[in-house]
Amino acid sequence: MSTALWCLLIAGWLPIVCAGIAKWGASDFDNRHPREWLAKQEGHRQRANGAQQNSWEAFTWFGIAVVVAMLTKADPGKVDDLALLFIGARVLYIGFYLANMSSARTLAWLGGFITTIVIFASGG
Repeated sequence: MSTALWCLLIAGWLPIVCAGIAKWGASDFDNRHPREWLAKQEGHRQRANGAQQNSWEAFTWFGIAVVVAMLTKADPGKVDDLALLFIGARVLYIGFYLANMSSARTLAWLGGFITTIVIFASGG
Protein backbone atom coordinates (compact mmCIF):
# COMPACT_ATOMS: atom_id res chain seq x y z
CA MET A 1 0.00 0.00 0.00
CA SER A 2 1.28 3.45 -0.87
CA THR A 3 2.35 6.06 1.66
CA ALA A 4 -0.51 8.29 0.50
CA LEU A 5 -3.05 5.61 1.44
CA TRP A 6 -1.43 5.18 4.86
CA CYS A 7 -1.68 8.95 5.25
CA LEU A 8 -5.35 8.73 4.35
CA LEU A 9 -5.81 6.24 7.18
CA ILE A 10 -3.95 8.53 9.58
CA ALA A 11 -6.02 11.52 8.45
CA GLY A 12 -9.15 9.52 9.25
CA TRP A 13 -7.91 8.88 12.77
CA LEU A 14 -6.97 12.50 13.55
CA PRO A 15 -10.54 13.66 14.27
CA ILE A 16 -11.10 10.63 16.50
CA VAL A 17 -7.98 11.54 18.48
CA CYS A 18 -9.29 15.11 18.83
CA ALA A 19 -12.63 13.80 20.12
CA GLY A 20 -10.78 11.70 22.67
CA ILE A 21 -8.80 14.71 23.84
CA ALA A 22 -12.02 16.70 24.20
CA LYS A 23 -13.62 14.01 26.37
CA TRP A 24 -10.61 12.54 28.22
CA GLY A 25 -10.73 12.78 31.98
CA ALA A 26 -14.04 14.64 32.18
CA SER A 27 -15.96 13.34 35.18
CA ASP A 28 -19.21 14.85 33.94
CA PHE A 29 -19.07 13.53 30.35
CA ASP A 30 -22.55 12.56 29.16
CA ASN A 31 -22.31 9.69 26.67
CA ARG A 32 -26.08 9.78 26.14
CA HIS A 33 -25.84 13.33 24.80
CA PRO A 34 -22.21 13.80 23.75
CA ARG A 35 -22.80 16.59 21.23
CA GLU A 36 -24.81 18.66 23.69
CA TRP A 37 -22.13 18.08 26.34
CA LEU A 38 -19.34 19.10 23.95
CA ALA A 39 -21.25 22.25 22.91
CA LYS A 40 -21.14 23.42 26.55
CA GLN A 41 -17.40 22.93 27.02
CA GLU A 42 -14.77 25.64 27.29
CA GLY A 43 -11.00 25.86 27.06
CA HIS A 44 -9.01 22.95 25.68
CA ARG A 45 -12.08 20.70 25.42
CA GLN A 46 -13.86 23.23 23.22
CA ARG A 47 -10.74 23.71 21.09
CA ALA A 48 -10.25 19.94 20.75
CA ASN A 49 -13.83 19.61 19.58
CA GLY A 50 -13.27 22.42 17.07
CA ALA A 51 -10.15 20.63 15.83
CA GLN A 52 -12.20 17.44 15.52
CA GLN A 53 -14.84 19.14 13.38
CA ASN A 54 -12.28 20.79 11.13
CA SER A 55 -10.32 17.55 10.82
CA TRP A 56 -13.41 15.76 9.45
CA GLU A 57 -13.84 18.56 6.91
CA ALA A 58 -10.17 18.41 5.86
CA PHE A 59 -10.27 14.60 5.68
CA THR A 60 -13.05 14.68 3.10
CA TRP A 61 -11.16 16.92 0.68
CA PHE A 62 -7.84 15.19 1.29
CA GLY A 63 -9.42 11.80 0.59
CA ILE A 64 -10.97 13.03 -2.64
CA ALA A 65 -7.65 14.56 -3.71
CA VAL A 66 -5.72 11.33 -3.08
CA VAL A 67 -8.26 9.24 -5.00
CA VAL A 68 -8.29 11.69 -7.92
CA ALA A 69 -4.48 11.72 -8.01
CA MET A 70 -4.40 7.92 -8.11
CA LEU A 71 -7.11 7.66 -10.76
CA THR A 72 -5.34 10.18 -12.98
CA LYS A 73 -2.04 8.33 -12.56
CA ALA A 74 -0.19 11.17 -10.86
CA ASP A 75 3.43 10.54 -9.90
CA PRO A 76 3.10 8.24 -6.84
CA GLY A 77 6.28 9.59 -5.23
CA LYS A 78 5.04 13.16 -5.50
CA VAL A 79 1.62 12.23 -4.10
CA ASP A 80 3.26 10.33 -1.23
CA ASP A 81 5.45 13.32 -0.35
CA LEU A 82 2.51 15.70 -0.50
CA ALA A 83 0.38 13.37 1.62
CA LEU A 84 3.09 13.31 4.29
CA LEU A 85 3.22 17.11 4.13
CA PHE A 86 -0.57 17.23 4.60
CA ILE A 87 -0.38 15.01 7.69
CA GLY A 88 2.40 17.17 9.12
CA ALA A 89 0.36 20.32 8.54
CA ARG A 90 -2.72 18.76 10.15
CA VAL A 91 -0.80 17.57 13.21
CA LEU A 92 0.61 21.09 13.62
CA TYR A 93 -2.89 22.51 13.12
CA ILE A 94 -4.28 20.35 15.92
CA GLY A 95 -1.36 21.20 18.21
CA PHE A 96 -1.75 24.92 17.56
CA TYR A 97 -5.52 24.70 18.06
CA LEU A 98 -5.10 22.97 21.42
CA ALA A 99 -2.45 25.51 22.45
CA ASN A 100 -4.79 28.37 21.45
CA MET A 101 -2.28 29.75 18.94
CA SER A 102 -4.75 31.07 16.36
CA SER A 103 -2.34 32.67 13.87
CA ALA A 104 -0.08 29.62 13.73
CA ARG A 105 -3.18 27.42 13.48
CA THR A 106 -4.37 29.39 10.45
CA LEU A 107 -0.99 29.02 8.73
CA ALA A 108 -0.97 25.27 9.39
CA TRP A 109 -4.53 25.02 8.05
CA LEU A 110 -3.48 26.93 4.93
CA GLY A 111 -0.53 24.60 4.42
CA GLY A 112 -2.81 21.56 4.54
CA PHE A 113 -5.36 23.21 2.27
CA ILE A 114 -2.80 24.16 -0.37
CA THR A 115 -1.27 20.69 -0.19
CA THR A 116 -4.70 19.17 -0.85
CA ILE A 117 -5.16 21.35 -3.93
CA VAL A 118 -1.72 20.40 -5.24
CA ILE A 119 -2.44 16.68 -4.72
CA PHE A 120 -5.73 17.06 -6.58
CA ALA A 121 -4.06 18.87 -9.47
CA SER A 122 -1.00 16.60 -9.62
CA GLY A 123 -2.61 14.22 -12.07
CA GLY A 124 -3.38 16.93 -14.59
